[in-house]
Amino acid sequence: MTLPNAQISPETVAQHGFTPDEYARVLAILDREPSMTELGIFSVMWSEHCSYKSSKKWLRTLPTTAPWVICGPGENAGVIDIGDGDAAIFKMESHNHPSFIEPYQGAATGVGGILRDVFTMGARPVANLNALRFGRPDHPKTRYLVSGVVAGIGGYGNCVGVPTVGGEVNFHSAYDGNILVNAMTVGVARADRIFYSAAAGPGNNVVYVGAKTGRDGIHGATMASAEFTEDSEAKRPTVQVGDPFTEKLLIEACLELMNEDAIVAIQDMGAAGLTSSSVEMAGKGGLGITLHLDHVPMREPGMTPYEIMLSESQERMLMILRPGSEDIARRIFEKWELNFAVIGEVTETGRLILEMHGEVAADLPVGPLVDQAPQYERPWVATPPRPVIAIADLPADPAPLASLERMVGCPDLASRRWVYDQYDSTVMADTVQQPGGDAALVRVHGRSKGLAITTDCTPRYCQADPVQGGRQAVAETWRNLTAIGARPLAITDNMNFGNPEKPEIMGQFVGCIQGMAEACRALDYPVVSGNVSLYNETEGRAILPTPAIGGVGLIDDVANAVRVAFPGEGEAIVLLGRTDGWLGSSIYLREILGREDGAPPPVDLAAERRAGDFVRDLIADGLATACHDCSDGGLGVAVAEMAMASGIGAEIAPPAGAVRLDAWLFGEDQARYLLTTRDADAVLAGAVAAGVPAARIGTTGGRELTVAGAGAISVETLRTAHERWFPAWMAGDA
Repeated sequence: MTLPNAQISPETVAQHGFTPDEYARVLAILDREPSMTELGIFSVMWSEHCSYKSSKKWLRTLPTTAPWVICGPGENAGVIDIGDGDAAIFKMESHNHPSFIEPYQGAATGVGGILRDVFTMGARPVANLNALRFGRPDHPKTRYLVSGVVAGIGGYGNCVGVPTVGGEVNFHSAYDGNILVNAMTVGVARADRIFYSAAAGPGNNVVYVGAKTGRDGIHGATMASAEFTEDSEAKRPTVQVGDPFTEKLLIEACLELMNEDAIVAIQDMGAAGLTSSSVEMAGKGGLGITLHLDHVPMREPGMTPYEIMLSESQERMLMILRPGSEDIARRIFEKWELNFAVIGEVTETGRLILEMHGEVAADLPVGPLVDQAPQYERPWVATPPRPVIAIADLPADPAPLASLERMVGCPDLASRRWVYDQYDSTVMADTVQQPGGDAALVRVHGRSKGLAITTDCTPRYCQADPVQGGRQAVAETWRNLTAIGARPLAITDNMNFGNPEKPEIMGQFVGCIQGMAEACRALDYPVVSGNVSLYNETEGRAILPTPAIGGVGLIDDVANAVRVAFPGEGEAIVLLGRTDGWLGSSIYLREILGREDGAPPPVDLAAERRAGDFVRDLIADGLATACHDCSDGGLGVAVAEMAMASGIGAEIAPPAGAVRLDAWLFGEDQARYLLTTRDADAVLAGAVAAGVPAARIGTTGGRELTVAGAGAISVETLRTAHERWFPAWMAGDA
């Protein structure tokens, strides 16, 4: 059998995303022209999306180990030990380009893909989250995109029966032409029953399970590695189509088979489909694979080897089974009404060989596909520092409470209830804290302990100062987990940036990585999984640098968790952390003064560590009855959110020697928490001993928020502004 002749033109090479030098490398590896199928395989495996060719050098600088890390980056998802023989498995991934082209299916299949990454490793998914960024609210396409993305996330997650428990939604004109849809899944498994993807056992069967293969999603990985242009709408066929009911069956079938001693290796068919799953399994095992493509279940007639290998049809898995276990595996998958087919075998050749209709469609060395993708050291330039904005250089706010009302109702701070009410957040009956707080909390089924989960990033900080922005993104997840009483354990990341071939964009990426690495080391908070999404640009205009961080922590007893809401009247309100009134790059500066400038707040990682460790001790000792971290909008917004969550008001006043009132209320200084307590003296004494700045700033009670020197505003007025914007905007009334 011989490979069919191919006529590969320079135009075809360029359409597959190769530079001339990259294609010359392909020719040198093969010592011949590739077939069209081989060209497609090299194209997706060497795409930015699959090979990380611009980012791998910098990703290797992130800390990835700790005594509780079972598996760091490199597998389908990260794995951490959460005690009692249990493990948490989690990852975040992007589906940005597909969601802009086809928002419902793009977002839905993003959820489906990240679910598969987690249950592939043996975990039952227990929680979904998402981090969404859209263009300006008055852009003519934004409402359509928000509606489609939210419906897609809800439609898939609700049908598959996994709760969507948290996330974030932001708006900025930089995302007008390139939205971000980052999906995260967390699962729980037995620590001694983790499944990996490295092929083993020459002669073992390669098995395809799940849905049939169609023509949807072909070249999705390549499309995700390129900028948008005016012709991007024509890429709609590269967006996959999902079926959550099939995914639910696939979860149950895979977990059932995992209880048998049958699986040698398993890999989901995500980006690049059958190509990436087979190549990565063979590459990790140092072996080869031969596939008989005639045996692949197909839902469309006349599919070619090229289409079969590059299809990104959803709800499909590839497995290598132990000899003699095929019959039990077949029975399980047929019971769940899923396709099961033996499509190949593991070999010792170190090659990927594809056969169809009696011909060889591809014969490629596996090693170069995995290990010899170009790795670039892109030129980069550091982001120039912005000047610090002095409080005295800004006009004093004549009506701070009117500004507070505007801020809690602005697009970035308004209630997201319109969004999360479309998600089933309680299915499986283990959700302890639902969307709307600092972090979600999900009980480990059948136990008292729980997993705290959050996603965070402040892109405006990352644009102003990537190093500080990277630090802050990590630190804010750490604070949000801490604020409910959980011990932060590890993160997953989703690095969303523009074109890395531009030195200023690459500089943003490098700076954010440097800041993230510093924060992870200082906080003992390693990176165990992640995703890189580059070329998020339209017609040369990049998104804001957005290193979205998903954090996971552990609380020993969910009954001891605290919430954002004031628990009752007459409790002392204590502010922990230093307040300098930092207004550069703040929400107040943008929403009230119409400016987007100034250096962002510095992130003192030692102070973060001291404050966070102290807060967790207070919660464990029962001294903190409610807690909320101070972030967007400063302590003014934080206290308003605590009041709105409870319906209880408060009286607050700056301590002696505080900065100007508007800066005290709306400055975004980091490493700060607001908490309530029935024993302020004990909290303040403990803060002195822990080296954490602290001040009693008020008392809960009544139905108004009263600020000394500014007057009062009713909690109901704030709540109305907070809840009104999103539904009014979606109805076209905002």
